[in-house]
Amino acid sequence: MTNREEIAELVALVDRLERLLERSGLSELEVEVESATLVLRTPAAIAPTVAAVAIPTAGPEPAAFEPMPLIDEPEQGRAAHAISAPLTGVFYRSPSPDAEPYVREGGEVNSGQVIGLIEAMKLFNEIKSDVTGTVRHMAAGDGDLVKGGQTLIEVDPT
Repeated sequence: MTNREEIAELVALVDRLERLLERSGLSELEVEVESATLVLRTPAAIAPTVAAVAIPTAGPEPAAFEPMPLIDEPEQGRAAHAISAPLTGVFYRSPSPDAEPYVREGGEVNSGQVIGLIEAMKLFNEIKSDVTGTVRHMAAGDGDLVKGGQTLIEVDPT
């Protein structure tokens, strides 16, 4: 079995486990095989915890409780536009190992421009930008296994 066939089987297994988790009503699924462990969690299982904090009020009323997040709020700046993977597979930043990447952090990208490839089921799918701007962050690395909906790059729109 080739490396690509093994990756395709792994992707198919992860997708089956994800569907099982969604149907089960569980918030977490952990699978351990030999020295490898895979943990899948629902978004609710990884949401930030909220604590109740007593805030005194004026007058004879009892203290009111307001939920306050335990994590810091994100910086209030201009939000980046995320270009996400439309399918699960292996992400490549360039058309071949010795070629220049399609885009780089800090570089410009145009709407409709190819930003990478996703290999799934032995097919290479071009992933194109849906916005024009400057690449803020490359979220997926070359050769990374990505899931459908996962952010590949973040772009500051112009």
